[in-house]
Amino acid sequence: MAVMSLLLVLLLVTCSSGEDPYRFYNWNVSYGDIYPLGIKQQGIVINGQFPGPQIESMTNDNLIINVFNSLDEPFLVSWNGVQQRRNSWQDGVYGTNCPIPPGKNFTYVLQVKDQIGSYFYFPSLAFHKAAGGYGGFKIASRSVIPVPFPPPAADFTILAGDCELPFPDGLIINGRGSNAYTFTVDQGKTYRFRISNVGLTTSINFRIQGHKMVLVEVEGIHTLQNTYDSLDIHLGQSYSVLVTADQPPQDYYIVVSTRFTSQVLTATSILHYSNSATRVSGLPPGGPTIQMDWSLEQARSLRRNLTASGPRPNPQGSYHYGLINTTRTIRLQNSAPIINGKQRYAVNSASFIPADTPLKLADYFKIPGVFNLGSIPDNPAGSGGYLQTSVMAADFRGYAEIVFENPEDNVQSWHIDGHNFYVVGMDGGQWSPSSRSNYNLLDTISRCTVQVYPKSWTAVYIPLDNVGMWNVRSENWVRRYLGQQFYLRVYSPANSWRDEYPIPSNALLCGQAIGH
Repeated sequence: MAVMSLLLVLLLVTCSSGEDPYRFYNWNVSYGDIYPLGIKQQGIVINGQFPGPQIESMTNDNLIINVFNSLDEPFLVSWNGVQQRRNSWQDGVYGTNCPIPPGKNFTYVLQVKDQIGSYFYFPSLAFHKAAGGYGGFKIASRSVIPVPFPPPAADFTILAGDCELPFPDGLIINGRGSNAYTFTVDQGKTYRFRISNVGLTTSINFRIQGHKMVLVEVEGIHTLQNTYDSLDIHLGQSYSVLVTADQPPQDYYIVVSTRFTSQVLTATSILHYSNSATRVSGLPPGGPTIQMDWSLEQARSLRRNLTASGPRPNPQGSYHYGLINTTRTIRLQNSAPIINGKQRYAVNSASFIPADTPLKLADYFKIPGVFNLGSIPDNPAGSGGYLQTSVMAADFRGYAEIVFENPEDNVQSWHIDGHNFYVVGMDGGQWSPSSRSNYNLLDTISRCTVQVYPKSWTAVYIPLDNVGMWNVRSENWVRRYLGQQFYLRVYSPANSWRDEYPIPSNALLCGQAIGH
């Protein structure tokens, strides 16, 4: 009855087309035994699985995901890269949602409107007690929308990264250490690999021994089909490549290794030809380690396929992002201040601390004193650092230039919920207005997570076309947890369901929102 009530509410509130299908998931989130590096430890499992169940969906699907929390602490699920159009209520971060209490359930109602691509979900809370709780999230194109490559023989998801703090003992692929997974292929056929870096702190490089990779999609955007021997994938990023089994029939290493670390860590899986009689032997192929310029040039080589369709039938090149005048420039600089004798991380000197009430609820119920708009400046402050529940105001349908500036010695990875942005430029040194002369205003990719190299900057154009309270964060879990994040409040004065859905009837209330 509860599910039927939710469906009725969804139909009435969101005016969903009757042609858009529903997919139902029931998840039990609990602690369980996992073996990420071959040694048993306690982790977060979903329906007993680590990684959790893969979400298989299609553009415009309605996903009903009922989550029961069997942990001993509150829990949220965040949907990395899923845009939640007009619906930050379902974003699954503490700035928008109350966590699910132990022994309780919550039903997420997600709509993957006008979106395709390869993504993942992860726990917003509880990561400090146990690893796990993440899984793959695939949004396929509708059958009526052409895809710019033939259907692959099979579709594989690879969730890779480090899983320990402060520095990992190793990397894992789909929840296990080296050679625990085998991907079986038939000679002569082509396969799609969807690879996400779900790690905590480290960029990785991905490669397949003896095989070329044709890049076809980056976080929902069809790309020019460039060929690569290996790909750098930074924290929170997702890529899709096509791999043809065109080599002699034997087994080959699939390799991920750390980038820009003093000690290079490696994990492997196996690409197994179905007619192979030869196992892998010897060392896996090496990859780039600390070469920063190599990574920068590869990042610049990513281009949008202008003639391909995305989630809609119109070509991706029909949106001329470079011809639109920006309405605002925001410069965001990361730092690592010591505040009150403790290590913190900050954006424009503001180190985020969560309020006692989710910001979206405080905004909706007009609860005073929870946060202040403008509590983080638009430009680097040039000071040490201070604690703040930082929220930046933004106007609906604005078109902003955001410059991420990294004066530190390690790679940064930035994510913006609810939006994709156009990566128009990146370079070393200090950004200045003259840097715009080198922007790519024709065919750059758009994505939701972007890297910023050490002592460098990355500039993006972002259409502020999604009303809500949206998390802007470091994808490094330590830096995010210790303050390198803030919220962007995209506001429409119209107060219309056309711009934003109303608060869900099943919304959890906590903090000062209780009783409203």
